[in-house]
Amino acid sequence: MPSVKAAATKCVAALFTCPSAEIAAQLAQKLVEQRLAACVNIIDGVRSIYRWQGKVCDDAEVLCVAKTRETAISELELFLNDHHPYDVPELITLDITSGSADYLDWLLQQVTSS
Repeated sequence: MPSVKAAATKCVAALFTCPSAEIAAQLAQKLVEQRLAACVNIIDGVRSIYRWQGKVCDDAEVLCVAKTRETAISELELFLNDHHPYDVPELITLDITSGSADYLDWLLQQVTSS
């Protein structure tokens, strides 16, 4: 049976959307290069229905799932605020409570942000 590491790792999955796969790839590349994320999955074909500035919108978007350290979230948020084309970029984090010990060790090694 594979070993599973518990919540003490303080790893999180940070979700944010982008208007296109090209922008998502550019942001993901920079996040990994700057060691703010170990990995970013880009999921194309997301449909988002939301209220913005008093109107209901229905848009095609791309979902990004960045795996990172909990301690890097503030820097990741600043990065998105500075580089994302949206006025208010989405950023939602989900605690990774357990997972493959080898993968989570690798994740922690990749994100050097405080």
